Amino acid sequence: MAQVGIDGDSLVVEIEGLDKLWALKSRLVIPLANVRGATADPGIAKEPKGIKAPGTYLPDVITAGTFHRDGERVFWDVHDASRIVVIELADEKYARLVVQVADPQATVALIESAVPSR
Repeated sequence: MAQVGIDGDSLVVEIEGLDKLWALKSRLVIPLANVRGATADPGIAKEPKGIKAPGTYLPDVITAGTFHRDGERVFWDVHDASRIVVIELADEKYARLVVQVADPQATVALIESAVPSR
């Protein structure tokens, strides 16, 4: 699972527990100017992930790490699809972050309220 927060003008995603090991990341910091928005989207868990490099994928158990699909790089940290938030990015290493959070609706509201208007 991940903790998502806002620190100044940055979105901060802290990977928790053993997921740091499975995802090979402990923290992602993204300038809010590069965050396009966020949605709660449990359906994305059923879509193909692409090629993991590096990461962990055990179907219906864990998806964690970096995955490459259709020329995009996507970061995943998910155990429970019902608690997924998808964070869309621009001009970043990742095209999107797909993370499990404790409260998807509150996380989406937090991100959407912090993202600068386009």
